[in-house]
Amino acid sequence: MAQTALLVIDVQDSFLHMPYWDDTGFDDYLERLNRLIASARARNWRVVHILHERAGSPFDPAGPLVRTMAGVDRREGDAEFRKRVHNALTDSGLHQWLQEQGIAKLVIAGLRTEQCCETSTRVASDLGYEVVFVTDATHTFPMRHKGSGTVFDADALKLKTELVLEDRFARIASVADYAAATA
Repeated sequence: MAQTALLVIDVQDSFLHMPYWDDTGFDDYLERLNRLIASARARNWRVVHILHERAGSPFDPAGPLVRTMAGVDRREGDAEFRKRVHNALTDSGLHQWLQEQGIAKLVIAGLRTEQCCETSTRVASDLGYEVVFVTDATHTFPMRHKGSGTVFDADALKLKTELVLEDRFARIASVADYAAATA
């Protein structure tokens, strides 16, 4: 059986200082994320935290905000990688580490659904990993289309992400799919 890793992407304090931060539904998301992490630990998967860095912003690696958010089940022995692009694999050393660990399956969770989580899923698939995208263990924020002014809420963005990923780049799953197996 292939080794599996849970990637917890960009769940970091930096987001709390962004102008689009909206905590609507965040507590429920955090509870689901921690249930998925607990399920991963029960299955002896590697838990990997990915943190995003960008100079001159709340993501600045020289500042105090590039750290895992309080409330996330992070433990000694969890791996951490830092990235400067939208995917977790190409500039962080993660891909090489996964190969060295014999990990062939990735389970994706984190912030933002349609950006770093979706992009990491696409790149992981292209690199040959089996990928599972756990939509309800991702979180995002409403976005406004500049041309039309149309606002897409978080649920619409998640639905669109599932549409473009499913059966092309990943299998779509929910936290309940994993939590039920460990109950």
